Amino acid sequence: MSTAYGLTSVVLVVLAAVLIGAFGLRLSRTTSDFYVASRTVSPLWNASAIGGEYLSAASFLGAAGLILAYGADMLWLPVGWTGGYLVLLVLVSAPLRRSGAYTLPDFAEARLSSMTVRRTASVLVVLIGWLYLMPQFQSAGLVLRTVTGAPVWVGGVLVAVVVAVNVLSGGMRSITFVQAFQYWLKLTALAFPAIFLLLAWRSGGSPGISEQDASTWALPLASEREYPLYSTYSQILATFLGTMGLPHVLVRFYTNPDGRAARRTTLVVLCLLGAFYLLPAVYGALGRLYAADLIGSGRTDAVVLTLPGRLIAGSFGELLSALVTAGAFAAFLSTSSGLTVSVAGVIAQDILRGGVRSFRVATVLAVIVPLVLAGAARSLPVADVVGLAFAVAASSFCPLLVLGIWWWRLTSTGAMAGLLAGGGLASVAVLTTIAIGPHDGWPGAMLAQPAAWTVPVAFVVMIVVSLATPSRVPPDVARTMVRLHAPETLNLNRGDWRPRRS
Repeated sequence: MSTAYGLTSVVLVVLAAVLIGAFGLRLSRTTSDFYVASRTVSPLWNASAIGGEYLSAASFLGAAGLILAYGADMLWLPVGWTGGYLVLLVLVSAPLRRSGAYTLPDFAEARLSSMTVRRTASVLVVLIGWLYLMPQFQSAGLVLRTVTGAPVWVGGVLVAVVVAVNVLSGGMRSITFVQAFQYWLKLTALAFPAIFLLLAWRSGGSPGISEQDASTWALPLASEREYPLYSTYSQILATFLGTMGLPHVLVRFYTNPDGRAARRTTLVVLCLLGAFYLLPAVYGALGRLYAADLIGSGRTDAVVLTLPGRLIAGSFGELLSALVTAGAFAAFLSTSSGLTVSVAGVIAQDILRGGVRSFRVATVLAVIVPLVLAGAARSLPVADVVGLAFAVAASSFCPLLVLGIWWWRLTSTGAMAGLLAGGGLASVAVLTTIAIGPHDGWPGAMLAQPAAWTVPVAFVVMIVVSLATPSRVPPDVARTMVRLHAPETLNLNRGDWRPRRS
């Protein structure tokens, strides 16, 4: 790829993000603007923004890289990442919006009347957010190094600075505009080159995968990974149930005007994600034919960036590579923005004093820590690291939300025990894998894909402990459940929920 083309594409994406974010600054004046855009975002606009922040480095680069390396087993990643919104639609989206909370810790305290549960939820929000931010910064370094040869840390610092500026300027209202634009840029950046890549493959005789390759790569549960059956089912569980526990996804539903709009938003998101996730499989399959050398080099995440230049010669191939690079940087910026807002919101409310000034201080903290960790952490495929964040979310917030919304007998003691058991065990497994890398054998498989055992543990512990502590059911649980499930047409004196401060 021409360095000039690639660098120009990065600069244009960064400028567009800053300028659109500056437009949001003109409309952001109140605390509600910064946290939830004053709850005035329409379903289509909000769905585009959710697609923009959800389609991270793992979606844009990592999924194709894992499909290239391991084949059909990895197709469950885009299926699970999309299907998670169906679970979210059915179980969570509307009641969560009706709760009136700003953040997941707000919901935890409102439902269970416990500051201890709130603080535990806050720690988990920050941990999940930082786990998700790390691969964004790492991938930004990979892309900028591929384009310009710059040191890996430069790309991460660039993304961190741009995200901090956008979030500091206008909070949620500002990044909503940025993320909606970036979804359509990312879709175009993958779809348009894919058309010409398929034409080039067709003109080259439509070569297929060899019989030897097809016996492993193209067949389910036949990848080179150990214990593929366990890993696949654990991965499915993490992606389907982890989506509802991702703080940067859930906070967007608080920006809808009401529960009905939240459901409509989720339906549109399913359509947008379904369209996008057709594309990584195309890049992964073509990469197996034309970029198989990346498999042994540890650079499978770069397959999306390198394919246009390999299949299409001349300036047009370089322009397509530059377009893909622009989409990749849009992925880092949009996802990092959403994560930063959700993490900063929790830090500002639960650690600092709250308000706009605290939110801005928290924003700086929210990006600095994962930026440092991204430079120090052991290098893993980007989609694997994001998958670990999904596992923690599925093992902690999924049972808290499902039981908290649909089971009135959940107690603060039961919720706390489940968060510590499921979220704690998943966090230990994740941090061990990141710090010292994957292990061999069953212990390694269970640490690298913990959701299959940590999610059931969390649900069982929450239910058993709640049944054993009936006296800890919140006294106002009936009123809370009515608020969560009654239609907005009923006048229940709804409003923004405010935390109880002792």
